[in-house]
Amino acid sequence: MTSSTKCLNASEAASRLGVSIKALRLYEQHGLLSPGRTAAGYRAYGEHDIARATEVVSLRALGLSLTEVARVLDGDARSLAAALAAHETALGTQMRDLVAKLDKVRKLQTDLAQGQLPAGQELAGLIGGGGPRVAFELPWPWGGEWFELRDIRPLNYIIGSLGSGKTRLARRLAQTLEGAVFLGLDRLDDQSAALTMDDGLRSRVDQVLAWLVDEGARASTALTTLLAALESEAPHALIVDMIEQDLDRSTQEALIVYLRHRAKTARRPLFMLTRSSAILDLSLVGPDEAITLCPANHSPPTRVAPYPGAPGYEAVATCLASPEVRARVARTPEMASRSTISV
Repeated sequence: MTSSTKCLNASEAASRLGVSIKALRLYEQHGLLSPGRTAAGYRAYGEHDIARATEVVSLRALGLSLTEVARVLDGDARSLAAALAAHETALGTQMRDLVAKLDKVRKLQTDLAQGQLPAGQELAGLIGGGGPRVAFELPWPWGGEWFELRDIRPLNYIIGSLGSGKTRLARRLAQTLEGAVFLGLDRLDDQSAALTMDDGLRSRVDQVLAWLVDEGARASTALTTLLAALESEAPHALIVDMIEQDLDRSTQEALIVYLRHRAKTARRPLFMLTRSSAILDLSLVGPDEAITLCPANHSPPTRVAPYPGAPGYEAVATCLASPEVRARVARTPEMASRSTISV
């Protein structure tokens, strides 16, 4: 690198690449990047570093784990071939959805030309942002107030302090959404789903588990039980109470990376109750995610935008804590032997 070469600091490099500074640090920790240093010791990303980082970011976008990215960069194309095949399948699904919408638009145009106005429901789903919705009477402690959850995203967080009613909200959601499944805190007491998986489900779970371990997750019964529910092919929504239960920090961090990638092609929404800052890092919330806050004063649940200053943002941030703190707070005498991370 010559002295005339323009170098970027970590913030500039992250902005150029469309990732967080935290992601750049993670890539560096796994040996995928090795930026230079200024005389003052700050990281300096030159043209070669940015080119290398662009490759890493692109491979991550295809769903490769950090270990798989390293293999591809070292010349092993097997992981890339599998990722491209999965990406091709996802693109095919998106193409079919777009063709169906295009056919619908053309039919509406034909009807309009013949003087026939479309019914309101015929316009549903043609424009982004009009995702699925659900409406119902809120349970106690809200006392039957009408509630409507609009534009359900692939990833949906339900946040609230102790006693805020978030679990009751989640259970009512499970009752209202057709075919939805509620995965409660007792999931480790009944491990039959994880133990009686058919060959297809077990293969999918094993594949995802291997990916997560590559990302730094620790294999456990809690993780396998959760994956068995996540990878089920049933088309209904899944609602998970305290998704971080019995998962350590590295496992939580790997899990949310996987869920964010999975959300790009998800056919059903996932609702997650959480109070872990590793699962819900407010600085990383993307367009496929939504946050619903159950206020401590039992006002109706509300959608919260993930940026400082937005109504409810500080309340959400106050509910979150690190996995280590969550584990310590959650530990009670009867739970101590299980080292449970839950509320």
